[in-house]
Amino acid sequence: MITEPGEAQTEVQDFPEAAAYSTPKQGEVRQSQSQSSLVEDPTSHMTSSSHITRSPVRNPLSFRMMQIKVTLLDGSLFTCNMEKRARGLQLLEKVYEYINLLEKDYFALSFRDADNNKNWLDPAKEIKKQVRGVPWNFTFNVKFYPSNPAQLSEDITRYFLCLQLRQDVVSGRLPCSFATHTILGSYTVQSELGDYDPEECGPDYTSELCFAPNQTKEMEAKIMELHKTYRGMTPAEAEMHFLENVKKLSMYGVDLHHAKDPEGMAIMLGVCSSGLLVYRDRLRINRFSWPKIGKISYKRNNFYIKIRPGEYEQFESTIGFKLPNHRASKRLWKVCIEHHTFFRLVSPEPPPKGFLVIGSKFRYSGRTQAQTRQASALIDRPAPLFDRSISKRYLLPRSIDGASALGDSMDQLSQKSSSERTQFMSREDLDQEGSLDLDHDQYQDQDQYADQEVEHPDRKQTLGACRSMPSKTLELKDEEPGSPVDSMPEDVVHLRPKQE
Repeated sequence: MITEPGEAQTEVQDFPEAAAYSTPKQGEVRQSQSQSSLVEDPTSHMTSSSHITRSPVRNPLSFRMMQIKVTLLDGSLFTCNMEKRARGLQLLEKVYEYINLLEKDYFALSFRDADNNKNWLDPAKEIKKQVRGVPWNFTFNVKFYPSNPAQLSEDITRYFLCLQLRQDVVSGRLPCSFATHTILGSYTVQSELGDYDPEECGPDYTSELCFAPNQTKEMEAKIMELHKTYRGMTPAEAEMHFLENVKKLSMYGVDLHHAKDPEGMAIMLGVCSSGLLVYRDRLRINRFSWPKIGKISYKRNNFYIKIRPGEYEQFESTIGFKLPNHRASKRLWKVCIEHHTFFRLVSPEPPPKGFLVIGSKFRYSGRTQAQTRQASALIDRPAPLFDRSISKRYLLPRSIDGASALGDSMDQLSQKSSSERTQFMSREDLDQEGSLDLDHDQYQDQDQYADQEVEHPDRKQTLGACRSMPSKTLELKDEEPGSPVDSMPEDVVHLRPKQE
């Protein structure tokens, strides 16, 4: 039997005293000398204690360091070296420490795969098993958009959220009207430049900043006009006003994914804090709140949601959507699980255990919003000092997270060769089936709140009620996302009987 190095001395002490201290025979001496020679005998480790205590030679490749580049929200680059077997959480902690962020659960790292699709780095898994065939380049992003940014404890957290939302607005991911662009742009100028100073600000100083994908001189002039009225407003207050206005936009915090309905019509599925939204031509045509969804699942490139029966219904229904490929359907399934767990549950559910679990074992492993708010209330440190960056005048490519940055349509994505898509797949990526029953017992008190967030009730609380200031403030009216249809086509819904 092969023993561990730490067990070698114990085995020697267990020998009988006569055998341990008696003079060895001549044959045993020759045998001992042959075992201690430079030519290692295959069985010598079973009889020689010198080989038992010898530490194994480590493979130098096991300590191979990988260079990682992370693009932060202000456009700066964070570079570090990590062992190739490191997990995602280790990299996340390095980034959090570098930017001095404590309210970190709203943020995550994203990367582009070989097909240029956006993926979120799983903190619980090794990085090398997630990033395959592409450089280890990541982007620091907001993953969970808080429904009420005023509840964030620190100004630095709100600042990073503002940076992400500015990118969303400029890239077209968060559509805005002309009036909205001017109001949000004016608060951006106040946050980055401070009070208007005619000696320091030139006649076209707003043209050096980027506010919208299609920025015009008229928009810049209106932003300058509003900026001049904000004298005395601090950068933190300007960011608070920015967030109070931008959170009312209908596409705020919506993670979009390309899909098709059973009739082959191109649609977009949006995942947000309140549930699953269905868009066609940028117009919301249906909404499924989390309390109405009983189960989410995927099989191959099909994504399914099981709808709970209504008050006057006797059957639950299953609605299916087609995605470009099974990796896209699994990616949407994981995003749904993460958003439901973060916004709806008090604590995350443990992953399933056992060898007979069919499908993916993925579960959200981070803290929920409820746990994050509790931790934020315990933050006790002086307000951290940080530099606010100046937005450079450049236009980001207009793209949606669910789509390729090269503008690939769903048909182009689905027509990619299977060998190209599976070249860098891991075994887990090949899982083409998964399901999860949604737990609604933990957060029943959030049902009414979630529905109110989606319906956009009349908010009577003004910005001045949040923070008093002597300057002029502007507030947007709620933008209506569009009238949802009453029902989907008949061939979309598959009815299954349910016992009452």
